Amino acid sequence: MSLYIERRGQGPDLVLLHGWGMNGAVWHSFAEWLEQDFCLHLVDLPGFGESPALPANASLQDWTQAVLAVMPSQASLLGWSLGGLIATQLAVQQPGRVRHLVTLASSPKFVAEPDWPGIKPEVLAEFERQLADDHLQVVNRFLALQAMGSEHAREDIRRLRDSLSRKPAPDPQALASGLALLGQGDLRASLAMLEVPLLRLYGRLDGLVPRKAAALIDRLAPASQSHIEAKASHAPFISHPEATARVIREFLLS
Repeated sequence: MSLYIERRGQGPDLVLLHGWGMNGAVWHSFAEWLEQDFCLHLVDLPGFGESPALPANASLQDWTQAVLAVMPSQASLLGWSLGGLIATQLAVQQPGRVRHLVTLASSPKFVAEPDWPGIKPEVLAEFERQLADDHLQVVNRFLALQAMGSEHAREDIRRLRDSLSRKPAPDPQALASGLALLGQGDLRASLAMLEVPLLRLYGRLDGLVPRKAAALIDRLAPASQSHIEAKASHAPFISHPEATARVIREFLLS
């Protein structure tokens, strides 16, 4: 199985991994802010966009291996949301292949616990139940959650939906598998083993990766850098592309 990749720009290799329910087209507008400095590799994750799906029981490591098989021999990684979880696993697993790691509105653990902020388990469970009935409606609801809190919420949702419509609809099984990764993934202990430079970007108004998580991750990865975009929600690269690109560019080129 080979994942679909779109390449744009020139310079050091930067692999971009999208979030749940989306595809590589979500990066198109944002790519304009980076392609003068980097060769961008916009990946469609398994079962999304133009990429074939993995088997139903595929693990986080399986998803990581699929990305590893198609990325350059050495590259920096930029992962948004679920893509950040996959990028983190890849950087822990294959540090020799990764120059830098940038996570965007992502978390080593997405589901909330008494001592950990995140998505309420019942919200994720409801999405999982609804997938069998109308998976595209579930994606639309998730898009609305991602934009919630943003000062440009309606515009953010419109742009996310527009990106989604540019490629084939996501595979229902890939949606279920992706939700399982969000629900079960826990890389908090792995952050201590991370050997590559790490930049973490957040939106202060994000309801899926609350800013309280950023402070907790500071302790798990004390050598990392972090930035919180004050007026952004779960998609800072959509609502505040120039500011987000500037922080990423400074980190990767320093």
